[in-house]
Amino acid sequence: MPLFSYIGFDASGARVSGVIEANGRNGALGQLRDRGIFPTDVSEERRTVPTGRFRLFTRRISHIDLATTTRQLATLLAAGVPLDEALATAGEQQENQPLERAIERVRDLVTQGDELHAALATENRYFPELYINMVAVGESGGDLVKVLEQLADYYEDAARISSKIKAALTYPILMAVVGITVLFFLVTFVLPKVTRMLEELDRALPWPTALLITVSNLLAQWWWLVLILAVAAGIAWTRYINSPHGRFRYDGWLLRLPMFGKLYLQLATARFARTLGTLIRAGVPLPKALEISQGLLGNRVLQEAIAKTVVAVREGESLAEPIRRSGLFPPLLARLAAVGEKSGDLDTMLLRASATYEQQSELTIGSLLALLEPLMILFMGCTVGYIVIAILLPIFEASTGFG
Repeated sequence: MPLFSYIGFDASGARVSGVIEANGRNGALGQLRDRGIFPTDVSEERRTVPTGRFRLFTRRISHIDLATTTRQLATLLAAGVPLDEALATAGEQQENQPLERAIERVRDLVTQGDELHAALATENRYFPELYINMVAVGESGGDLVKVLEQLADYYEDAARISSKIKAALTYPILMAVVGITVLFFLVTFVLPKVTRMLEELDRALPWPTALLITVSNLLAQWWWLVLILAVAAGIAWTRYINSPHGRFRYDGWLLRLPMFGKLYLQLATARFARTLGTLIRAGVPLPKALEISQGLLGNRVLQEAIAKTVVAVREGESLAEPIRRSGLFPPLLARLAAVGEKSGDLDTMLLRASATYEQQSELTIGSLLALLEPLMILFMGCTVGYIVIAILLPIFEASTGFG
């Protein structure tokens, strides 16, 4: 349970202070009253990490964590469990400690009389704007359980797509790591010994061998300079893409990348359509839903297009027309949006568009991997083959000369 420090006065009027353990601030106040203490200040203590358990990283809140917690809340509330008890149970079931503590703080605020969405807004590091706004709509409409179920579906879908992408990229990343490790071993440990032997042949070396020796000597003597230049280039590049102008140009370049640009746009479109459809189904007004979905795109070029769409919608235009006019999103999104607006079923059409682009992105990932894997093998084979040929050429020439 949380610890609370307090300052106050006892029955005799003497000033007292200390620390107590309680379920929440209201519980701490109740315990103090039972002891005959009149508190003037009660605040939660932050627990420190015990000695010997130093943590370099804090576990991040994943989509599956949010989905699991939200599903538990929806199930408990549907069974008639009061909100504060449902939050306490969901917090106890949580394995992610930062999220568990956040839920405890939300529960404390709820027991003090705050609405759930207002309590969640104080923990916006863990609960996104999408989550908070949908809960607010659910509370105002008296259908919180349904909204929580929609949120759980949303984050489960997001976790599923993320898991598929990670699984697809695992093998190529492993191949790249192994290949780079092998090349590093060859250049660092094998080549210096071989090049010394080749230089002792006292004869003109073929140009592949001379180039290999030059690169090997350069890396051996000036590795620290290469490292400094690489770090400096990385810092300069990071600062550039973090600047407004640089970020805009970088995001535009991502969309124009051969093959990968198409995949990037499909994933962004799927995420945008799924978020927008989920918000509209929950009852969030379209302009507000667009603003929230815009923040989740992660691409300045696409965000600017949605910002113009928000203005157009507020001025009375349909959703489909400004999306089509931007020329950035795939045509199918605008067509399905137009059909949804005419039929009054926009949320369903947007979720259908999301499912379509998620399927297309999976097919695109499969095609890219089918091309990427042999290219990586070819690159590694050519690199290692060049090193072997560069080493063997002078040896063959020397043996021919002796013969």
